[in-house]
Amino acid sequence: MVRRALASLVLILLTAGCDRGQHPKQVDKVAPSFSISDGSNSADLAKLRGKVVLLNFWATWCPPCVAELPSLMELQRRMPQVAVVAISTDEDEAAYKRFLVDHHVELTTVRDGQQRVNALYGSFRYPETYVIDRNGMLRRKFIGPQTWTSPEIMDYLANL
Repeated sequence: MVRRALASLVLILLTAGCDRGQHPKQVDKVAPSFSISDGSNSADLAKLRGKVVLLNFWATWCPPCVAELPSLMELQRRMPQVAVVAISTDEDEAAYKRFLVDHHVELTTVRDGQQRVNALYGSFRYPETYVIDRNGMLRRKFIGPQTWTSPEIMDYLANL
């Protein structure tokens, strides 16, 4: 019985140490630079220097991405000093534009159907979000949907 409990505890501790890549090799390095435009919106990381940037990769067909959008928009309202940039990997331009209207998306979002920007970051599971500090350094990566208005995340962003 004791052996089984000890084995279970070891297994739990080993799996808890697995961070699923949330601390990528790029952390504490300069974030890959990009400039993108989809004809309607654009984003240029170099022009955001001096601001904390929350770079979110998402898609309209991704339920967890859709679920976290209201939280991202609320974070942008509460913390205008943080630049939320959402890069959509949608290939279908019409579906993407219709989604933005239907869901009243009110934050900077740019469609990258060629998936060039997310490839720079090595992001292919959505949503994935990177925190870039005022100096352009990559500080953190989040995999999966987050509650962006949680006190922990808002405090973390405010202290950057």
